[in-house]
This record gives sequence, structure tokens and C-alpha cells, in this order.
Amino acid sequence: MSTIKPPAEAEHAVRVKAVFDDIRTTRNTDFVNNFWRYLAFDAELLEQTWGEVKTVMATPSALDPLTKEMLYLAVSVSNACSYCVHSHTASAKAKGMTEAQHADLLRVVSLAAKTNQLLNALQVPVDATFDEEQ
Repeated sequence: MSTIKPPAEAEHAVRVKAVFDDIRTTRNTDFVNNFWRYLAFDAELLEQTWGEVKTVMATPSALDPLTKEMLYLAVSVSNACSYCVHSHTASAKAKGMTEAQHADLLRVVSLAAKTNQLLNALQVPVDATFDEEQ
């Protein structure tokens, strides 16, 4: 259940419409998902967040789009964000993630969670070879 109601006529606001139009153009779709629709309650926050997402996720960089989506999915699993898990699983699949890649990703995520918890519980000191300052 949401903590706010999405603005009823969000696209009537010029700033919101501009962001929604940019989302549609950037993603080559007519679909604007609920995250953006709910975030439209504050045009400034919507603009800032979309700008960051567009820069990191939609701008060509050293990481290919599928890798970015799989990383986003892994972090979303770790942060227990159900919405993002669904959204970025769908996006990764649309960018070519296979079932085998999805399974491997989940294996890595679950292994990292386990070993992170063990290291955190044991408070193992960092090896000097891993510390760039040494």
C-alpha cells in the first residue's frame, strides 16, 4: 500500500509532462511506470531522480545495458525492494538476460549476502593486500 496518492492529472503540470515525455522518448515506449507517476507528486524530485536514472542507466558507458540492469537487480534484491526487483528483472529480460544468467545472478547475490553476514558477524580484519592505503 502506498504512502501517498499519485497526482490525478500529473501530466497537466508542465514539468511533469516534460519528464514523462523524456522517459517515453529515452525508453522508446508509451509506458510510464508507477514509480514515476507516484514521484510526480513533487516535480523537482521527479526531475532530479529521472536525470540521475537517465545518466546512469540510459547513457552509454563502460558497462553494457544488460550488466547495468543485472547490477541494479542484485542491489534491489539486497535492499529488499520488491518493486525494483520486479521492474529490473523485466528490464534485464528485455535486454536479453537468460534464465541461466538470472539463476547465476541469484546465486551470486545469495552467496554474497551469506559471506557478508559471516564477515560482519566475525569482524574479520581486512587483508593488507586488499587495502589500497597499505
